[in-house]
Amino acid sequence: MPSTRPRVPRSARARHAGRLLWLGFALACATGARAQSLQDLYGAAHDYDATYLATRAGLDAAQFRLAQARGLQRPSVGLAVTTGRSVSSGPTSLGAQVVTQTTNANATNATLNGAQNLYNRANDVTITQAERAVQIARTDLEAAEQDLILRVSQAYFDVLAAQDNLGTAHASLAAISEQVASAKRNFEVGTATITDTREAQARYDLARFTQIQAENDLATKRILLDQTVGRIHATPRPLAVPVSVPPLAPPDVDDWVARADAEHPSVRKARLALEIARLDTDKAKAGHLPTVTLNGSYARGHTTADGNVGSLPYSYGSNNTTAQFGVTLNVPLYEGQQVQNRVRETLVLEEQTRDNLEFARRGVAQATRTLFYNVGSGAAQVNALEAAESSSQLALEATQLGFKVGVRVNIDVLNAQAQLYTTQAQLAKARYDLIMAGLKLRQASGRLTGDDVNAVNALLIR
Repeated sequence: MPSTRPRVPRSARARHAGRLLWLGFALACATGARAQSLQDLYGAAHDYDATYLATRAGLDAAQFRLAQARGLQRPSVGLAVTTGRSVSSGPTSLGAQVVTQTTNANATNATLNGAQNLYNRANDVTITQAERAVQIARTDLEAAEQDLILRVSQAYFDVLAAQDNLGTAHASLAAISEQVASAKRNFEVGTATITDTREAQARYDLARFTQIQAENDLATKRILLDQTVGRIHATPRPLAVPVSVPPLAPPDVDDWVARADAEHPSVRKARLALEIARLDTDKAKAGHLPTVTLNGSYARGHTTADGNVGSLPYSYGSNNTTAQFGVTLNVPLYEGQQVQNRVRETLVLEEQTRDNLEFARRGVAQATRTLFYNVGSGAAQVNALEAAESSSQLALEATQLGFKVGVRVNIDVLNAQAQLYTTQAQLAKARYDLIMAGLKLRQASGRLTGDDVNAVNALLIR
């Protein structure tokens, strides 16, 4: 039977496809009050992410270990108090007689002991190593924060890309639906063959499948974003179109590599590990060195006693005070080759950490160079896809006009529509990839901070 679907002008259908493509953008504007910026979600993840919080706890623990090590330079003081009672009985001489003497005694003593290291090279090295361990913990925290920025940003833009794909799928499905209706009308009036109708229907079924995939992908990406930032139904703000990503500064890759070698957390951590290994060697050599300790003690005691010598009772009490101060010099003479072998071990471990440092420097340099060129390539791809989008739009309009006047068939229109939607999806993805490549480059060079999150925030709609 003839279709009762109202006929839509070609120009209106073209505008309709464009509006549907940015359906996600319009929805985000409508719900702007509850949409979150990248900075909002990064702040939420900062207080939620277990990996980051665990690393921060590691820094706190390292600071407490440093405080413990510094205690080696401070004096140690102890108080010992003893009290007791003793009972004794035994024969004793009283003049020419031998009588039994019984004594009950109570004694209380308090001793205050103190010691202060005057020279102990091993203790000094231990404190320096604890200071370097705190610096390593800080680099770990810095690396964890940079990793958190990347994970939140990736999850954020993955949701936006999934929204764009779903918007593209909706627009494609609507446009193909129009073509199906048009093909059916033309077949009914005899201006087209059944092939056009079947081709359009096949494209419609495939577009419906693509839309279902896009819906599932968006749901999955939203779950990942929620888990990353610790919120339910997190809604990212889309990019403000047209997108203007600032160029790289500095523009020379060698400048990025040089800064990465100086500032990247993994390189700094490897350098600190080498310092600690060298200090281990110094500590091992300190096994041959003497130690000097200042010692002192002060004791007071009180004793009372009563008893009998034969039939004669007696009692007495006494107080005593003792003070002692001195310096102890301890010189190691022979340790069974333990010190020598420990030194040899630390020298080997020192060489190992030197190799680890070189490995870290090479890896950071390679990653920085690769990401630098990825950013340049990404910017070129965005420019090319923007031009391709414009060309694809013009090609679609021309194909639709040719179909209207009978010089193009339905499949030509469907192909032109598919090309436009594919190009638009690729362009959106290329923009997100370019932003992420910039963030990854800054991480590779050791420059990624919260200020970079603010810079990306400026690219989002308000």
